[in-house]
Amino acid sequence: MSNLQVSEWLPSFLVPFFTLSYPTTPPAHPDSFQDSLYYTTGILDACVIVSCIAVMAVLRDITRIYLMEPFAKWKLIRDWERSQRDKIKVNGVPRGFVSSSVPNGIVGHKNGEREHAPLTMSKRDARRIHRGIQRFGEQGWSFVYYTANFTFGVYVHRNLPTRVLHPSDLWSNYPHVPVAGTIKFYYLTQIAWYIHQVVIVNTEARRKDHVQTMAHHIITIMLMVLTYAVNLTRIGCVSMVLMDCSDVLLPLVKMLRYLALHSLCDVAFIIFLVSWFITRHVLFIFVIKSIVVDSVRLVPEMWAPERGNYYSPLVHKTMSVSLVFLQVIQVIWFALICRIAYRVVTGHGVTDDRSEEEDG
Repeated sequence: MSNLQVSEWLPSFLVPFFTLSYPTTPPAHPDSFQDSLYYTTGILDACVIVSCIAVMAVLRDITRIYLMEPFAKWKLIRDWERSQRDKIKVNGVPRGFVSSSVPNGIVGHKNGEREHAPLTMSKRDARRIHRGIQRFGEQGWSFVYYTANFTFGVYVHRNLPTRVLHPSDLWSNYPHVPVAGTIKFYYLTQIAWYIHQVVIVNTEARRKDHVQTMAHHIITIMLMVLTYAVNLTRIGCVSMVLMDCSDVLLPLVKMLRYLALHSLCDVAFIIFLVSWFITRHVLFIFVIKSIVVDSVRLVPEMWAPERGNYYSPLVHKTMSVSLVFLQVIQVIWFALICRIAYRVVTGHGVTDDRSEEEDG
């Protein structure tokens, strides 16, 4: 919907919250998204980010409360009841079992009474199931978002003249302005997502890697805003696709774990481990190398705002140092992932070294 159409039924000060700002004339010969509307960038783009954060908060609650948590509750309670019935068949009355059909809670002696009498859940089991339901809902929303946005990111990347294994393509035709509406919307939603994640990380139970997670999100936001402002959106697009690939799998692994689907969880974790290593420690290194080395050779470091060229020596150094620091954080996380992998190989199954959620 265009700004003109929206302005017909919205006050002017609300229009930037519902449309992309700064429409402009498309380039004469665009090398991607030939049929898209084109835009420049500016401070009003923050309005779309605010709107996206609000929409994400609503969608998170809807997904969590009405889809994920009811399913997890049904699954976990059903599994608990089955395990208790099985214990009754094998061992008689399990600990925490009370038959309401017998006076004073005295256990009946007939097998039929034992198998079909109501079950009373212990406080410990109730806490464990409640925690599992909450965590499943939280990870379910992450899985839904990352799946949708990774799919969107692949579509964007496939329509750009860039190749991961040939990162010098990222610098072709710099500065990349004006920007296609599809790319602009993708970029703004990604910035909104990481700001949304910063809020979520500080409202949920604190993890052991809280500091690393916050540093990762803040550096990511800074780099995304910087590349957006200096017209290096193609670098941001390929970086986000590489990151989101393993981010789709991580919440899926956790969801399977919360549902006690241990074999599937272990298989999904191995796939996640491989994807993390390939995308973040192999392919992403190509991107870092291109920024640190190739950019100096392919793009003149200059400050020429009238041409949309903001790639000054300061910008180059800031991006290089930030990306290296981001990679250091990911190496620390990968070390933790390898520890979990060792437990899987030795038959102990997947546990989350970064999380406090199973304590207590």
